[in-house]
Amino acid sequence: MQELFMGVDVGSVSTNIVVIDNNTNVISSQYMRTNGQPLETVKKGLKQLEKEFSENAKIRGVGITGSGRQMIGVMIGADVIKNEITAHATATVHFVPDVRTIFEIGGQDSKIIVVEDQMVVDFAMNTVCAAGTGSFLDHQAERLGIPIDQFGGKALSADRDVRIAGRCTVFAESDMIAKQQFGFSKAEIIKGLCEALVRNYINNLGRGKKLEPPYVFQGGVAANEGIKAAFEKEINYEVVIPEHFSIMGAIGSAILAREEILATGTNTKFRGFVAANLEFAPKTFECDDCPNHCEVIEVHVNNQVVARWGDRCGKWTNSVKQIDL
Repeated sequence: MQELFMGVDVGSVSTNIVVIDNNTNVISSQYMRTNGQPLETVKKGLKQLEKEFSENAKIRGVGITGSGRQMIGVMIGADVIKNEITAHATATVHFVPDVRTIFEIGGQDSKIIVVEDQMVVDFAMNTVCAAGTGSFLDHQAERLGIPIDQFGGKALSADRDVRIAGRCTVFAESDMIAKQQFGFSKAEIIKGLCEALVRNYINNLGRGKKLEPPYVFQGGVAANEGIKAAFEKEINYEVVIPEHFSIMGAIGSAILAREEILATGTNTKFRGFVAANLEFAPKTFECDDCPNHCEVIEVHVNNQVVARWGDRCGKWTNSVKQIDL
């Protein structure tokens, strides 16, 4: 029976599910829009995997990352739950062993990771400013009437340089309108916008950090040729885009799950594909046992509490016993 390992990256914009084999080859991948419903999205992915893999394949371990990792980890029975920095770095080091700097831009956030000897030594994340994310590019593409998949190609076709103020989405939009009125073409404005996004990214996330090659660019925005060109212009160096650039978080999670299972020799906690049929009900309450007043998140399945987290002292988290569903 073929032994497989699954990785899930649950983000606010997209949810990615991958399956790797014992040699860490990606043999299945799914990219799905989260649409504000991470539970239902992952259930849909599990049902697809159940159809895809026969009884001759066994999920030996599962890893989870992303903003929804705690909830989804409970839902499917994760063996490893890791933050995005760890997951992305793990996958990148696997595909580009000598990587030193990782640029990652997703739909709602962006991050920069500094690696030394295949270990993360520094990082920064931006979850506040929309001017450095894929959703900002999507919005501008829609406003300009250009499909997002043509955005990068348009930037490369520009004849002139034009500087767009990229420190804020409001300033960027007003500056783009002004440049259009001055007679700059859409292609030139798009090129300026790509360069503004990269400039903002480097100035904010890269400030005070020693950025060295090899540089790897990943995340959904890595598909944009204009952004890649803007990075290479800004740092004056080639930027590598890995084959699986859009699902690196999920791949990293799967690799971490494989490492954990092989190192410990334990059986997986994966609930199986039947997890897609379970009804999970989250709720919150405030603990008033101390001045911290922690907000505790509690998950119920069939009127049973299966998980709690959010308390600083661990009182509520540690009170939940593992049960079979």
